[in-house]
Amino acid sequence: MKLITAIIKPFKLEDVREALSAAGFEGITVTEVKGFGRQRGHTELYRGAEYVVDFLPKVKLEIAVSTEQLDSAIDAIINAANTGKIGDGKIFVTNLERAIRIRTGETGVEAL
Repeated sequence: MKLITAIIKPFKLEDVREALSAAGFEGITVTEVKGFGRQRGHTELYRGAEYVVDFLPKVKLEIAVSTEQLDSAIDAIINAANTGKIGDGKIFVTNLERAIRIRTGETGVEAL
């Protein structure tokens, strides 16, 4: 099993959710976060004064998948979140040791 953590632009969330749903993925956890990568934030103008926005709003998605489903989930996220512009985000994949469904006690892939 794998845990996919994707950091994307907030306005792409609905597109990514729909793409994952169409690919057969049912569960997703979404967290609103702030951060920056290579773009290092940007400068904005507010009431005539410039100020630097260091941390940009992002959305963090977490999806637990079986190893066999990994490439399908990654492809769905990339295709839906890509704008071709800086700051589109990142995808991280980590090993998932155990998954347990609290209600039924199911473990492993059955718990996903």
